[in-house]
Amino acid sequence: MAFQTHDLPLCKVLVVCFGLCGLAPVGEGRFRGFRKFEVVQGSNQEAVFEELWFTQKLDHFNGADSRVWKQRYFVNEAFYKPGGPVFLMIGGEGPANPAWMKEGAWLTYAEKLGALCLMLEHRFYGKSHPTADLSTDNLRFLSSRQALADLAHFRTVMGETRGLTNRKWVAFGGSYPGSLAAWFRLKYPHLVHASVATSAPVFATVNFPEYLEVVWRSLASENADCPVLVKKASDTLVERLKDPKTFENITKDFNLCSPLQIQSEMDSAYLLEMLAGNFMDVVQYNEDNRGFEGVVGTNVTIKVLCGVMSDASLGDPYARYAAVARLMMETFSVKCLDTSFSNYVRDMTNTSWDGPAAGGGRQWVYQTCSEFGFYQSTDSPNQPFSGFPLGYQVKQCASFYNISAEEVAEAVAQTNEYYGGYEIRSSRIVFPNGSIDPWHALGITQDITAELPAVFIKGTAHCANMYPARSQDLPQLSEARDRIFLLLQRWLK
Repeated sequence: MAFQTHDLPLCKVLVVCFGLCGLAPVGEGRFRGFRKFEVVQGSNQEAVFEELWFTQKLDHFNGADSRVWKQRYFVNEAFYKPGGPVFLMIGGEGPANPAWMKEGAWLTYAEKLGALCLMLEHRFYGKSHPTADLSTDNLRFLSSRQALADLAHFRTVMGETRGLTNRKWVAFGGSYPGSLAAWFRLKYPHLVHASVATSAPVFATVNFPEYLEVVWRSLASENADCPVLVKKASDTLVERLKDPKTFENITKDFNLCSPLQIQSEMDSAYLLEMLAGNFMDVVQYNEDNRGFEGVVGTNVTIKVLCGVMSDASLGDPYARYAAVARLMMETFSVKCLDTSFSNYVRDMTNTSWDGPAAGGGRQWVYQTCSEFGFYQSTDSPNQPFSGFPLGYQVKQCASFYNISAEEVAEAVAQTNEYYGGYEIRSSRIVFPNGSIDPWHALGITQDITAELPAVFIKGTAHCANMYPARSQDLPQLSEARDRIFLLLQRWLK
């Protein structure tokens, strides 16, 4: 699931660290922890792979609405052999990163299978702006259903104009775009022949406490004491936040940009979620080969964080937790931490395309409120953090978009009714997931049928199979990539 967060000063409502897993650097949802500050280094890929523009419909479900807009896409014809298949990489909740037109497992498959490669940016993200601004009224045109219809129209027109109508099309995506890849095959089986739906959270849920349960298990897989120490530190911080006399020290310990003020539970929840987010992000992308995207911080792994948390020379667990925060700030070149919830609300309600949350934060959180939920709350006792319950997450839907808690629940139910959730029924869709990745809890990890196989990869994180291969890859990761290739080879015969 990841998306660009460099212009999100302090958003992070969900480690919906989601995202094109790779089509855009960390982020979906992605604003938790310090990865929200990360800047993707300028890409020379831009020069190699020209930005192209497709005339797209604004509203696919209203024939009386003739408005159109320009949607960005990229093409790589290097491997195409006449009569070969067409691979379509689906963009997600951040800018489409042209680095994926140059590297990634899908290109290895394309070279072997003679495929033409296309990547379509998701509406409302990156440079694909369907409306004049990001007002809540305009965001009604942002949904997975409209995005799938974008894909269908793009596929139809590209088929006609490039003589590819009768070619076999294969959809690829990771995280939220992984779900879109599965749903594209489900809803438009006449247009897409097969799909690779990596790390796809196909089951929508308002409350997703299981995310942090997987974080506990993933930390424990490195060191059984690690999540216990994190919990002690988090609990200590929660207690100190009840006493204003401690605020000056907390401000210094975590290098906050301004003196800590806690005027509501939302203020404390925002701080606690931001600090927990460092662990959440690192677990989600642990040891993924993401450097080619220009992503910073890939050297910070579960092993590194647990090493800090186990270092008694740093002081008690609380002091080690603060040391983790300082390490992450140094890694992402953050001078101080803005933990003001009111600043966050200000940024998230800015509707301009030049606003601080327009890189994806305002849009993705809208999608969670209007379709998916996915709120990584601390409501389970079997996880290491405290202080950001479901209520804190859902209240933001009302504050930012005037969507009530009841409306969120109804929207999530409609999503599962429409797509089927875990009960998806189709054919020629493969569902790769990693055991370390917290999102696997909402994905398909066991075969549904022979034509809907799962590839569950022990010891790997979010979208690991999508990234370029390297010598230090776990053998089971290499085997997973090989299995996906063999499935594609069979399905494309």
